[in-house]
Amino acid sequence: MNYLSIVLLATFLSVVLNSILKRFDIPTVIGYIITGVAVTATFDLQDFTEQLGHIAEFGIVFLMFTIGLEFSYRHLAKMKREVFLFGTLQLSISALIFGFFVHTVGGISFEGSIVIGLALGLSSTAIVLKMLTESNQMHAPFGRKAVGILIFQDMAVIPILLMITIFTVRHQSLGALLWQTAIDAVAVAIVIYLVGKYLLEWGLRQIVRTNSTEIFLSSILLIVVGSAAIAHFFGFSYSLGAFLAGMMLAETHYKYRIEAELVPFRDLLLGLFFVTVGMQIDLAIVWQNIGWIVLVAVLVMVVKFLVIFGFLRFFTRPRVALKTALALAQVGEFALAVFALAQANHLLDMRTTQILLAAIILSMIASVFVLSHLQSIADLLFPEPEPPSAVPTSTGFSNHVIVCGYGPLGRKVCQELKKQQANYVVLEHDVHRMEEGRAAGEPIFFANAANETVLRNFEADRASAVIVAVDHAKHLRLICEALDAVAPEANVVAKAKTRSEAELVIGLHVDHVVIESEEMARLLVAEAMRCRLFRG
Repeated sequence: MNYLSIVLLATFLSVVLNSILKRFDIPTVIGYIITGVAVTATFDLQDFTEQLGHIAEFGIVFLMFTIGLEFSYRHLAKMKREVFLFGTLQLSISALIFGFFVHTVGGISFEGSIVIGLALGLSSTAIVLKMLTESNQMHAPFGRKAVGILIFQDMAVIPILLMITIFTVRHQSLGALLWQTAIDAVAVAIVIYLVGKYLLEWGLRQIVRTNSTEIFLSSILLIVVGSAAIAHFFGFSYSLGAFLAGMMLAETHYKYRIEAELVPFRDLLLGLFFVTVGMQIDLAIVWQNIGWIVLVAVLVMVVKFLVIFGFLRFFTRPRVALKTALALAQVGEFALAVFALAQANHLLDMRTTQILLAAIILSMIASVFVLSHLQSIADLLFPEPEPPSAVPTSTGFSNHVIVCGYGPLGRKVCQELKKQQANYVVLEHDVHRMEEGRAAGEPIFFANAANETVLRNFEADRASAVIVAVDHAKHLRLICEALDAVAPEANVVAKAKTRSEAELVIGLHVDHVVIESEEMARLLVAEAMRCRLFRG
C-alpha cells in the first residue's frame, strides 16, 4: 500500500466514524484516534508512520500559532500569575509525585523516573484548547488558568527534552550544555522579536496591497513554518516558535484575517495528528497489559486532578478550581514524544513505553468526555455563580453595531452612527478602505465579514445590530450565510442594489433588506412631489 492510499483510507474511516459518533455527541478527537488504531491494526505502516508523524506535528504548530494570536505580549504579561506561578506549581508537584512513585514502586531508574514524572505532568494542549475554543470558554476564569498552565507546560517541554540529552550524552559537560541552551534561547527570542517588530507589519502591508488571497495565505504559512523552523534550528520545539510568531502577529492589524484563513489548516492537521496518536499503539502489548494501563491512566488523572484542585483552592473559587483541574487531568501529546525519545535513548524499555503510551491515550479519550460535560459536573458539585469572562477582544464594545463594508454607503452609515453616539465596529476586507477608515479615526478592522470565525471574534450574536453595506451581490450572500450560522437571532439589515439581488438572501435570517433602486426611486418621487407642492 502506498502513501496516498493510506491517507485516503484514514480520511475515509475518520469521516465515517466521526459522522456516526457525532450523532451521539462524541467529539471528533475520539474518531481520529480510533481511525489511527484501526489503520495500524490492518496494515503494516512502519515505513510511513514517521512521515505521517512529521506532517501531523504541524497540527500542533498551527494550533499554538492561533493561540499565540489570542495572546499578545501585553496580554501574556497580564497572565504572569497563571503562566508562571500556577504552571510551576502544577508541573513541579505532579512531577515529584509521579517520579517518586515510579522510582520506588515501579523500580524505574532515577533518570527514567525524572523523565516519566515530568512527562506525566504535561496536559494535552491539542485537546484542551480545541474543546475550549469550540465551547467559547477560552477566556472564562477557568479557561484562562488552564491556558496559562498549558503555556508553561509547552515551554517546559524544552528542558524535559534537554534532560534526555543530558542523561544520554556523555561527551559534553552539563554546564556547557546548559550554557549553549541559554544562548540559543536568547538568540531565538531576539531573532523572532526583531523580525516581528521591524519587518512583519511593513511586509504584510505590501502583501495585502496585492489583493491576492493566495499570496497573503502563502506569506502567513511562510511566517508560521519559518518561525517554527528557527526555533527548531536552535534546539527548541516547533510549536514554541509558532506560538511566538502568533504573539507577534497579534500586535498587527491583520490578526483576524490571519486567524480566519488558517483555521481550516489547523483543524485538518490536528485531525491527522490524532490519527498518528492512535497509530502508535501496539494492540498486542496493550492487550497483555490492559489492567496496568487502566490503573496507570486512572491514578495519573486522579493525582493530577487533586494536585491542581488542591493548590488552586488557595487562589480562586472552588468551582473554578474544579473546572481547571478536570480540564487538565489528562496527559498530553508532548508526553508521547518524550516517551518515544526516551525509549530511543534506552531510558525506557518497550513494554514500559507501550503501557505509558496507551495510558496517555486512554486519559486523553476520557478527558474528552469530561470536558464535554464540564459544566454539568461543576453544577453538580459546586452550584455557584462564576466570575464573568474577561474576553480580550480588540473591539471593547457591548451591544455594539457591526458595519460590514466601508465603501461609500458604509462611510455614511458610520457618520450616522457617530451622530447618534452609538458603539460600532467596522469590518472591511479591502486594505485600502481599511487604511482610509483608520486615517479617519474609525474603529475599523481588516477582516472578512463573510468568515464565521471573524463574526465570532466580534461577537455578532451579542451585537445590537449588523448592517451589511457591501457592494457585491456574492459577498452580500456570503455574509448573510455566515451570520445565519453564527448569529441567527441577530438584527440584520442589508442593502441590495436590485430586487433580484435582494432575493439572494431569501431564506436567511435577514430582518430587513433595503433595495437601493426602489428606495432611491421612492425618495426621488417624494422629493419631486414635495417641490411641486411647494411651488403650487
